[in-house]
Amino acid sequence: MCMDRRGAGHEDHPHYERVRQAIEWLATHQASQPSLDQLAQALNLSPWHLQRIFSEWAGVSPKQFLQFLTRNTARARLRAQQTVEEAAWASGLSGSGRLHDLMVKWEAMTPGEIRAGGRGVKLCHGWADSPFGPVLIAWTDRGLCHLAFADAPSETEIAALESLWPRAGFVRDEAGARQWSLQIFSPTRKGPLKVLLRGSAFQLKVWEALLSIPPGEVWSYQQLAMAVGQPGASRAVGSALARNLVGYVIPCHRVIRATGETGQYRWGTVRKQAIQMWESAQMSTLLAEPADGDLAH
Repeated sequence: MCMDRRGAGHEDHPHYERVRQAIEWLATHQASQPSLDQLAQALNLSPWHLQRIFSEWAGVSPKQFLQFLTRNTARARLRAQQTVEEAAWASGLSGSGRLHDLMVKWEAMTPGEIRAGGRGVKLCHGWADSPFGPVLIAWTDRGLCHLAFADAPSETEIAALESLWPRAGFVRDEAGARQWSLQIFSPTRKGPLKVLLRGSAFQLKVWEALLSIPPGEVWSYQQLAMAVGQPGASRAVGSALARNLVGYVIPCHRVIRATGETGQYRWGTVRKQAIQMWESAQMSTLLAEPADGDLAH
């Protein structure tokens, strides 16, 4: 159901733009293991201010974030060399690989429903804040059906949503979108999210496999192709990821190139990297060490 409350804002995560700039700079200069002072100077901020806003956003210090970025790059390259058997095991046969799957309950629209263009459907939608900038969220009484990131709220994004549901009854609900965002991006979410997906049989299979990747982990496109039983279909897998209409929840951000590079992302490569790092920081207790004033020892 849509909500009647008003007044949803975009101030819960006011530091994302600065953090985005910091992540972009750190990714570029990772090899030199820069200091906090160097990062702060590049962003025209004081080291104290940068440390504060970064820690408020990520839950870890810039130093800890850089340590994770370095570690994640190395691990990604190692994972990309896994055998078919190892990839198949990781694709859902392990207990940890199923945890996120249990937190998302999805159903697929039928071809007839897709052709109907949303006729008779009440589609609630609105802009909300997220840790990664504004998001356009849409849902029906069957669950979440759309999540798109943006640099700023845009009528273009709404027009794109309307083109997917040309016969639906649209209801603007900013407060409802805010509630969805709070639930989606909570690291301690209780209970599964209901999601309504529209796609081909192959796309649905790829998206389901994505849910087997635990938060904070990454696979290569080839590993994902192997997980859906088509090891030669890496390009088709990439196309399926590009058609994902429910960002973050269907975690296409957890797929990288075999070289360990972040790869493309519908909503921007830096945002993809920010999501990977933030998600891992939220899930990891290994980085809960006291922060100091430098990024590198």
